[in-house]
Amino acid sequence: MNRTVLLVDDEPEIVELLRLFLEKEGLRIFEAHDGEEAWKMIRENKIDLAVIDIMMPKLDGIRLLKQMRTEYKLPVIMLSAKNQDSDKILGLGLGADDFIAKPFNPLEVVARIQAMLRRTYEFNDFPSAAPEEQVQVKIGNLVLDHHDYVVNKDGREVILTATEYKLLKAMMESPGRIFTKKQLFEQVWSDVYHEDANTIMVHISRLREKLEDDPRQPIYIRTIRGLGYKFAKKDDFQ
Repeated sequence: MNRTVLLVDDEPEIVELLRLFLEKEGLRIFEAHDGEEAWKMIRENKIDLAVIDIMMPKLDGIRLLKQMRTEYKLPVIMLSAKNQDSDKILGLGLGADDFIAKPFNPLEVVARIQAMLRRTYEFNDFPSAAPEEQVQVKIGNLVLDHHDYVVNKDGREVILTATEYKLLKAMMESPGRIFTKKQLFEQVWSDVYHEDANTIMVHISRLREKLEDDPRQPIYIRTIRGLGYKFAKKDDFQ
């Protein structure tokens, strides 16, 4: 199945360059040159992944991303001409899955898109779980469902991005285990860790906002000072 990628940038040369590289990989490409046009594309087409520039006319990338996350879970890679941590933290905080600073090597962008598509949709390539395999993980009032790839809290679905789901899955399947930032990054992103602590911290913060009754005093995702994070065990709620 050919995956679809939406390229959103107000610089036609960048869109055309990435289109040429991605079409060679068998991907189907949609393109937009401002946020409003991109939003229309997303509403009218099945998009598997979006690459979105931050600085755009009409509706910038940050506002577009915020709007998307009210309805859509598709993975998003943000582009920015400004290589600043503030841009990255803001984008990740709103639900972006990856961030690439301009100028970039188009081959790196292609590799990241392919990796993101594999990580997000690889579930569909696995055979159905065997009867004896655990389909759900329940800890406290959270239930992670491997079959439907959703998380419920008190019977209501918690809307997560693909990256947030994979991060939560890694921790919930090993409750009580202490994960370093490096271990989480390499397990969830399937990439070599580059001392990028902000990426993990922002995603952990977003998960706490969605899962914890009081994110300032988390009972599920706990920080182990100087080491990393661990997820609460079932015994903690008995």
